[in-house]
Amino acid sequence: MLNKGDKVSVLDDAIDGIVVEINGSEVTIETTDGFNLTYKASELIKIGSGNAMNFSFNKSQVISEKEIPKPNYINKEKKPKKEIPPPEFDLHIEKLVKNYKGMNNYDILTLQMETAKRHVEFAIRNRIPKIVFIHGVGEGVLKSDLDFLLGRYDNIVFQDANYQKYGQGATEVYFKQNAK
Repeated sequence: MLNKGDKVSVLDDAIDGIVVEINGSEVTIETTDGFNLTYKASELIKIGSGNAMNFSFNKSQVISEKEIPKPNYINKEKKPKKEIPPPEFDLHIEKLVKNYKGMNNYDILTLQMETAKRHVEFAIRNRIPKIVFIHGVGEGVLKSDLDFLLGRYDNIVFQDANYQKYGQGATEVYFKQNAK
């Protein structure tokens, strides 16, 4: 509680002064420069009474009064504990058959495209939201045929897969689910 004649300091400013008038919660002080300023009592801290200087105040109490309380925020969003990565299908011929030495380029590409089509149909039937085809960089023949195949389907969006994980040799396929 402040009284007339108490030495006070303003909390948010470098202003000291002596209390000259108290009107409810408003306190008028005369600054060391001779100006009369009015503050709320909660904005002032008593540093002494009369001519005696007393700097005994509880700093932690002043700080706690100045701090704005943080709201108690609880994250209500449930995150899956472990997100399942999308299925990856490697279309390199050595991953599809044991011996491809007797196959020509047309046979290899046909087998790769049939495999890709089978995986797309399976994902659509089983409502899998996303798959990744690893096709490699090469000359781009398999990628362009894969893009043509995927472009023929409705409700499919595809793009290059994550560059950091796959480099330039993979395509990510997203399946838009119908709400039927």
